Amino acid sequence: MIANRKSSYEDLQKNIRSLKTPQIEVWTNQYHGREYTIYLTTDECTCICPKTGLPDFAKINVSYIPGKFCLELKSFKMYLFAYRNVGIFHEHLVNKILDDIVSACKPKWAKVEGIVAVRGGISTTVVAEYKKGK
Repeated sequence: MIANRKSSYEDLQKNIRSLKTPQIEVWTNQYHGREYTIYLTTDECTCICPKTGLPDFAKINVSYIPGKFCLELKSFKMYLFAYRNVGIFHEHLVNKILDDIVSACKPKWAKVEGIVAVRGGISTTVVAEYKKGK
């Protein structure tokens, strides 16, 4: 029997909300009086499994109704790249991305969906949602 060892990434999960990530830049929305939805999709998000240390590959879908600001895409891409060497559970990844999007652009509504590639025969999809005023 193999002894149950704690991975070197596991302690990161306790303070995941305070994980330092690059700032997501924004730009001023000239149509903030109109309600419309922006959809962003990328399959270039990777992170590290905090249990095994193996890479996880995720497709990230972001939907949001902007308020006064919209996300600047290059900075969002660089933000996602910052997770490449971070040990993080899928559930934490999606919720952290949502928190950082809300903090950056203060949308009226936002949803982040993380679809993590199959590893070990199991795929994971995590969806987190934010609505202003709740």
